[in-house]
Amino acid sequence: MTGAPQPDVGVSGPDGPEGRGGASPRPVPPAGRGGIVVAAVHVPAAVLACWSLGRTLWDGVDRPGIALAFGVLIAVGEVVGRGGAPAAGYRRAVGEREGAPLGAAGAPAAGYRRAVGEREGAPLGAAGALAYALLGEAGGRPTGHGVPQTVAVVLAAGLIGLVPQIARGRGPALDHLARRVLTVGFAAVCFQPLHGGGSLGAGMASGPTHPLFLVALLALTTLCDAVLAAALARARTGWPFGPLLRDELRALLGIGTAICATGVVISLATAVAGLWALPVFCLPLLLTQCAFRRFAAVRTTYRQTIASLARSTEIAGYTPHGHARRVAALSRAVGRELGLNEPDLDVLEYAALMHDIGQLSLVDPVPHGATAPLSSAEQRRIALLGGAVVRQTGVPAEVAVIVERQADPYRDQPVTARIVRTVNAYDDLSGTAAGPGGPLRALERLRLATARDHEPGVVEALARVLARGGRAA
Repeated sequence: MTGAPQPDVGVSGPDGPEGRGGASPRPVPPAGRGGIVVAAVHVPAAVLACWSLGRTLWDGVDRPGIALAFGVLIAVGEVVGRGGAPAAGYRRAVGEREGAPLGAAGAPAAGYRRAVGEREGAPLGAAGALAYALLGEAGGRPTGHGVPQTVAVVLAAGLIGLVPQIARGRGPALDHLARRVLTVGFAAVCFQPLHGGGSLGAGMASGPTHPLFLVALLALTTLCDAVLAAALARARTGWPFGPLLRDELRALLGIGTAICATGVVISLATAVAGLWALPVFCLPLLLTQCAFRRFAAVRTTYRQTIASLARSTEIAGYTPHGHARRVAALSRAVGRELGLNEPDLDVLEYAALMHDIGQLSLVDPVPHGATAPLSSAEQRRIALLGGAVVRQTGVPAEVAVIVERQADPYRDQPVTARIVRTVNAYDDLSGTAAGPGGPLRALERLRLATARDHEPGVVEALARVLARGGRAA
């Protein structure tokens, strides 16, 4: 053993989430720093919401018809965007089929989701909220709703949109609502006082530079929202902040661009055509959202197919029950701990699911599915056969490369292959046959093998993930 602190790894009994002892770490409560970050977002949002509601009730509602129309638009966008399947249909399929925690990472399946479009599950509601924050005129007449009424309408519509979600037994998305209040408040503070006071001047208020000003303001607003989303995800999961922020910024090029463009168009069109512009210019974004959902459904089916293929080794008796899903979940957590981006994490997930597919070529199963006792030549043969099978599934070529190189020295492997190799060895060593102290002994054996078989950085990242327990994946 090295002098590094050992993770607080608990032991699950036979009735644990995967039905095997020693595979799942004991969840650790969120760290104090994470709670401070969450409070630093929720408290200002709550203060801004209370001030806006109080001020609006005191001053009255300006142009109630317009406020009602935008409120209905935002509420409908929230309901449509977050209705249907959990997380608006953007849940990852791997490990969720049985609704159980994802094995060794100890995280619930609900936390194991990330797909195209999930960053903003209610794009129509977001576009409507931003459009109302940037609304200076309606039908040629100036509006005077100001910052308090903007936040109050968005808050009320957001709360209404949460009612169906709560009625279906899901908890309220407080992080999402806090972000929405703060970002809309930021946009309104930057636009409403300047527009209402005429400080923008004739050129910016109604001239050709006005759309450019709105686009720049929305770009800054979405950047702030990405920072808030990454900070909250860091506080909730313990994942590194840098990769999370990078993924949020990458998402801005997709659905984020459509949200910003729709918000600007609705604001400008309402200023000229009035409220008739709302249904007309919301339709393209609604169709875009439907297209994203269909694409996400295809991805979900694709993952389910891969997960089913990975179970073939379990059904045939070559690997223990749930081994592929545990390795996939924990590999993804370790990959995120090491700073991999979402595309690399997807490749890592696929490879971890199918890393043992080559064992189907064996005449007799290896005890407990562990190939370490086999000769180097046999391990390489199994890896190459597994890669050949993977290439027939249509997954990216990088997945097959990871599977094929599992028998190579770790210094010659890409980092994704090193992660799968180390996590696979941990799951083999910490199985039911390892006894009550299996997880700790497994980590000790991995650390002792860092000179030849496992990269030290990957082993320590695995230890950190296990130490965080339920916050790992």
